[in-house]
Amino acid sequence: MDAQALHASSIVVDGLVVSRWSREVFEAMHRGGLTAANCTCSIWEGLRDTMINLARWKQAFVDHADLIVQVRSAEDIRQAKASGRVGILLGWQNTSAIEDRLDLLPLFKDMGVGVIQLTYNTQNLVGSGCWEEHNGGLSGFGREVIDAMNRLGMLVDLSHVGARTASEAIAHSRRPCAYTHVAPRGAFDHPRNKSDAQLREIVERGGFVGVATYPPFMKTGAATTLADCVEMFEYMIDVCGEANVGIGTDFTQGQDEAFFDWLRQDKGYARRANPGRGCAPFVRGMETLADYPRLTQAMVERGWSERRIRALLGENWLRFLGESLS
Repeated sequence: MDAQALHASSIVVDGLVVSRWSREVFEAMHRGGLTAANCTCSIWEGLRDTMINLARWKQAFVDHADLIVQVRSAEDIRQAKASGRVGILLGWQNTSAIEDRLDLLPLFKDMGVGVIQLTYNTQNLVGSGCWEEHNGGLSGFGREVIDAMNRLGMLVDLSHVGARTASEAIAHSRRPCAYTHVAPRGAFDHPRNKSDAQLREIVERGGFVGVATYPPFMKTGAATTLADCVEMFEYMIDVCGEANVGIGTDFTQGQDEAFFDWLRQDKGYARRANPGRGCAPFVRGMETLADYPRLTQAMVERGWSERRIRALLGENWLRFLGESLS
């Protein structure tokens, strides 16, 4: 099987990229044959700073129209592939941008925000994060947020969400939810990783799992190779089913130590919730966003069928997003 030709002809979707946005990054995504990605434009930011981030994205779609295009639907992703550009689905890793205003959600939907993670690591008005000491669960306001997102066709992301909050969100949501970028706790016991029971819980309700090829979440750490990543994909397939799994790299190309320090502190400035230090390492052989073809090559070398490779690269995500963003 010709891995290069297979990759070039495939739909390739990444469930989470949180790189330092620049033309260099967009060029790397383009060289990597990426069809579309959920790109983070808000984490700890409130309303004003999130609006500034969105304004910068809107300008980027003009300045780099040869490389990227905003996408809002599965059909937009197909059109991005046909045009040879990278589709950018705008997403948040927190609900801090709406502050305490449910009526802001339709405005952000109109601007193209399609994916929102309920909480980032710690406690907010919606619920508890995975690094919060008290696993408080989903708030009443959180249920209202989910209801509004369901009506609007915004995907509920539970990747950094605490176990009780995630379970209650899955049970409450009328639409399937996603873990856009997670690794399995059964393979490596880490607070950000999800147990087999949590993974089964989300897919049994029609949900989806993006596999984070993020060395801090893996037992091999900084020594992680592409072969290790493919092995983790197989673990996820065994737990969740082949049709319910895709890529969710959590790629941080270009980010510096200041960015990671900001991430690890509650609200971006308070107590250190995540004890990590420094920048996260990259997978060996996948140091930039241009290296997606190497992941495909590793899948081929593992002996995967063409059908499985195309499904995991992006066709599974495309189907799920087609149901989630409408």
